[in-house]
Amino acid sequence: MSGRLDGRRVLVTGAASGIGRACVLRLLDEGATVCGADVAEAGLKETAELAAAAGAGDRLSTEQLDVSDEAAVAATTAAVLTRSGGLDALVNAAGILRTGHTHEFGLDSWERIIAVNLTGTFLTTRAALPALLDARGVVVNFSSTSAAFGHPYMAAYAASKGGIDAFTHALAVEYAKQGLRAVALQPGSIDSGITRATAGDLPADVDWALFGRLMPLLGRGMADPGVVASVVAMLVSDDGRFITGTGIRIDGGTHA
Repeated sequence: MSGRLDGRRVLVTGAASGIGRACVLRLLDEGATVCGADVAEAGLKETAELAAAAGAGDRLSTEQLDVSDEAAVAATTAAVLTRSGGLDALVNAAGILRTGHTHEFGLDSWERIIAVNLTGTFLTTRAALPALLDARGVVVNFSSTSAAFGHPYMAAYAASKGGIDAFTHALAVEYAKQGLRAVALQPGSIDSGITRATAGDLPADVDWALFGRLMPLLGRGMADPGVVASVVAMLVSDDGRFITGTGIRIDGGTHA
């Protein structure tokens, strides 16, 4: 498939793995020109190799970026805009997850999760907003089902994602008259780097019974990141032109 996103210029954070990488590849497949940004240089190289193998390497550029670094976000966004001449969509997929009993959770871990997930989403959005307003574009922020449904041992992560939900609603209202759309995706039960790492990060005395209700109704387990990337592509395209100020849950019915 190709053509739906021809001419669209998109910046995707978290592009080195998981859902972010799947978004990059899907957007390229549909014709977009994409800059993929991530702190993980090796993962970005792998994403670029996959794009090249799919025949879309000429429409992908990459930038190593820590989204929690204000100066780096400003510089990287400026470089992307200079190279592309503008921006039609921003996909804020960068994020981290650390787990633990809340009464034992360190302040440093709490602050790092907020810095990457919530503050990073703010910084990239703020830097990209003038160009997105010029293009009457769209911001796709990554929340999580954990923002609205209790996920054990993930209080800091859930708090950061709840903040992203609220931030997205505010953006949608503030800039609607200027043509900007803002949508929060709420993935759940997706097989990604974060979810695979979570099992090894949980407390030693984890109560696995608490996770029994976190299984999807559809399929036979967690879904491929491509199911999320397909929704991102729709939102970036004209097919999503009347969707803003809302969250879209992608969890196979886990929280039905």
